[in-house]
Amino acid sequence: MVSKNQIKLISGLHQKKQRFANQLFFAEGVKVIQELLLSNFELEHLYTTLNDFEEVSSSKCTLINEQELKKISALSTPNSCLAVFKMPAENKIITSGLILALDDIRDPGNLGTILRLCDWFGIKQIICSKETVDIYNPKVVQATMGSIARVNVNYIDLKTFITATDLPVFGTFMDGENIYQSNLPQNGIIIMGNEANGISPEIEKKVSSRLTIPRFGELQKTESLNVATATAIILSEFKRNS
Repeated sequence: MVSKNQIKLISGLHQKKQRFANQLFFAEGVKVIQELLLSNFELEHLYTTLNDFEEVSSSKCTLINEQELKKISALSTPNSCLAVFKMPAENKIITSGLILALDDIRDPGNLGTILRLCDWFGIKQIICSKETVDIYNPKVVQATMGSIARVNVNYIDLKTFITATDLPVFGTFMDGENIYQSNLPQNGIIIMGNEANGISPEIEKKVSSRLTIPRFGELQKTESLNVATATAIILSEFKRNS
């Protein structure tokens, strides 16, 4: 049974302010939770309608019913389990290889998908502007499907970081060089911009190489690609050229 205090705590974790005040976040679903249990994330407590996590001690596991799960879940159709984890301290930024920089990404689903893409393509470091959606937002955690445990993510002042680096800086624009005809290195910073406005003007000034994903459609009417879709294409091209 889940107590009123536990319901209050977990409900509060739906909000960024309360997540950081308590240094806790939660994940839902067997797949995501199992991935996090195998990582360096420390489990605070597991709530499940099924007794299917034998590796979790009884002191950190509470068996609940579906009605109780609905009270704490962020999903319209709750899964069978929810786990609360402690937020780990941010690791030092990895400054070698390819770094993905996110300039004001606001959609949780996009951020979660981008994290999965980085995990897939072996990108170890993401740096986010402070305006980018919180990585511990429940929708982000859900969309990562466990990749949140395998990619280093830091929130910093992008302009300051990029100004101080000697790495080449790549950005995507409609008037850039065709990415399929570009000589792409294996060290550098790739910037992806806001869903509606693209890369901000102050960050655009720091871009040393402008790239574009060409449109092949006959009518050429599509204005832009979803940022996660564009990220997939760009990372694939950088890795294909390795």
